[in-house]
Amino acid sequence: MSTVELVVAQDAADAARRVAELLAAAASRGGDLALSGGSTPRPAYELAAELEPDWSAADVWLGDDRLVPPDDERSNLRLVREHLTDRLRGAPRLHAIETSLPAEDAAAAYDAALEGVVLSLALQGLGGDGHTASLFPNAPALESTARAVAAEPGLDPRVDRVTMTLPVLCAAEEVVFLVTGADKADAVRRAFAEPPSPATPASLVRSRDGRTLAILDPAAASLLPST
Repeated sequence: MSTVELVVAQDAADAARRVAELLAAAASRGGDLALSGGSTPRPAYELAAELEPDWSAADVWLGDDRLVPPDDERSNLRLVREHLTDRLRGAPRLHAIETSLPAEDAAAAYDAALEGVVLSLALQGLGGDGHTASLFPNAPALESTARAVAAEPGLDPRVDRVTMTLPVLCAAEEVVFLVTGADKADAVRRAFAEPPSPATPASLVRSRDGRTLAILDPAAASLLPST
């Protein structure tokens, strides 16, 4: 399993630009890309659409999503559409999670759709508790070895989630973390400077045969030993 290449950008905007360049290059090559939700990647998605407006050679998957309607403000599908795919001249094949289904059924359907797929790039975020995608600390989904997708209750009251699991994420040719903000500094330290642990799920997501890259702004990197 690869080690992590740590890149400390000049600021959050520079971090977004670096990720946008990676996304644009991956889209132009084609292949299967897994994208994350949350507010952090939005500027990267918008800039990636400007840098490469034709994503028609690519397939885009969601690393996770909440089981809410696609127009719900909490929907990762909505986020990816509004900040990326709706801005493109050539749209990718966008594979949505069937959020109208019960959690286990939605997970099984997405797992079946992913059969045989090897991700060329998996973009990951990082929560303050160390979670990534919807893989939460010490969650049962972390023990999944046979399935690419699992159901996860998540942290939202009464809102279930569906998430990619470690086997499919670690099989990605390139894993890229984008993390900004001082509120993530402790999680960054635990994820990238301490031994892997289920208590910090992001520490377990590493490309098995390819590259793992963490692009951070100075605030997020402030508690790393080398800073």
